[in-house]
Amino acid sequence: MPRSQTAAPQGKSVARTTIGRSLDVYYRDEPRAQRMDALNAQFVSKGSLAFDIGAHVGDRTGSFLRLGARVVALEPQPKVFRALRLIQGRSDRVTLICSAVGAAEGRLKLHLNTANPTISTASADLINAAQRAQEWSDQVWDSTITVPVTTLDALIAIHGLPDFVKIDVEGYELEVLQGLSHQLPALSFEFTTIQRELAYAGLSHLSNLGNYRFKFSLGEEHHMVQSDWISREAVLAELRALPMSANSGDIYAYHF
Repeated sequence: MPRSQTAAPQGKSVARTTIGRSLDVYYRDEPRAQRMDALNAQFVSKGSLAFDIGAHVGDRTGSFLRLGARVVALEPQPKVFRALRLIQGRSDRVTLICSAVGAAEGRLKLHLNTANPTISTASADLINAAQRAQEWSDQVWDSTITVPVTTLDALIAIHGLPDFVKIDVEGYELEVLQGLSHQLPALSFEFTTIQRELAYAGLSHLSNLGNYRFKFSLGEEHHMVQSDWISREAVLAELRALPMSANSGDIYAYHF
């Protein structure tokens, strides 16, 4: 989801100031961290294995670590990855990988938003949708790099079947899910109201893999909208009814 950014102060690099703003958002809000831990505790605990796909500066990785889990965290942006490694790399329960995740192993073009790196993306479709959406009108993807790509199946082959996978890759979530053929106990993936069709396709892919039920949270609330796990059809109806202003959220899937 886009976040408002201001111009970089003179004398400071754009990378340092934009990553600094990410640190302000994700690490200096204690109530947010407490909500996130309470939500994640429904899926991971001491000894669990969690994958953090699209880790950015590692706030979710930090939450999983606080809960006692082992974590495999992936972030494809080299500058952001360096911040992730500095913040979370000292733990012996974390494996950090500078790579994207997609439907097949290889390499891909990553579109960088240097003023707001939290929404850098591998999805040209997201950029096209954002250009038509008022809520995203101030976002600019102004550079590209080529990065390695792995898959969830490949990560599982190396690290084992995770108890929980968090996927937040700015419009590339469906491709990540397409690289998964295993039934996972639980996972989450981000959705946006400007690309609801990707959420619908992701729900269908998971339903083909197993008997999943669903909930979702909105924005940075880290609180489920639903009290009970509901069917794919029920969550589809609720997603379709969301106003465009809801902007983004995370769909949670639990295997029964």
